[in-house]
Amino acid sequence: MNVRTGIESWIHLDPYPQPPLQPTRYPVMLMHGFGMIAAIRWPGHLHDVALDLRSRGVAAYAPNVAPYNTVAERAKMWQERLHHILKETGAEKVNLVAHSMGGLDARYLVQNLEMHRNVASVTTVATPHRGTSIARFIMDQPAQVQRWAAELINRIGEAAMHDTHPDVSEAVAQLTPEYVKKTFNPSCPDHPDVLYRSYAGQAGKGTDVPINPFLRPFNSIIFEREGVNDGYIAVESARWGTFCGTINADHTLQIGIKLSQSSFNHLVFFREVITQLRGHEL
Repeated sequence: MNVRTGIESWIHLDPYPQPPLQPTRYPVMLMHGFGMIAAIRWPGHLHDVALDLRSRGVAAYAPNVAPYNTVAERAKMWQERLHHILKETGAEKVNLVAHSMGGLDARYLVQNLEMHRNVASVTTVATPHRGTSIARFIMDQPAQVQRWAAELINRIGEAAMHDTHPDVSEAVAQLTPEYVKKTFNPSCPDHPDVLYRSYAGQAGKGTDVPINPFLRPFNSIIFEREGVNDGYIAVESARWGTFCGTINADHTLQIGIKLSQSSFNHLVFFREVITQLRGHEL
């Protein structure tokens, strides 16, 4: 063996070890969905995604809003976060990249809070644009069970973010297919000045993609009613605007919570989302 070659392979230094800078024209605000399970491990949903994107030159932010509130209440909080980003960066607009319920928040923010002047694009990932059968399933449970669960979750929501008034029952009701299709969508049309893109997720029944075992009951319920899904949201429900494709990942794996034998990397996925978005920025 050539000694020099062996040493070089061991101590080799890459002249440019850092990832290349790939800034977007506008900052990116990552919007989390319903609940706060990811906050058990991180400072919030999508926090690690924001840090990863920042390491590549993207001005990415992943603020938090109340995890168990209605779309209207959450959207007001997102509006405040968006103004903070605009002030800090000096940008005129931001790109919104939203997971799950965050996508409904984004649409409401743009249209109903008239933030279209400050939003260049809305990209949603596994958002229930036509609702989810799981919300209907929860609403059909005995009233006493719903009250007990709502009281517990609302207390968690109050502890997670002070000065908010969680309303998990109303929030879940707003995710039912009948509400989203008949009330939300007609009252929240897309704004013509904003680019809308979407991704769906699939796992479990009807696929060969492994799924988080805790999502299997939900996966089966949704599959019977809506077809292939990611454990929370059906593929067909997630389609909105320009559909960019379906990813092989369950709903929790999409934000980095891995409880299945899957090779899916959520950081790589969000990098690709931004790369594709960069090619469509106006």
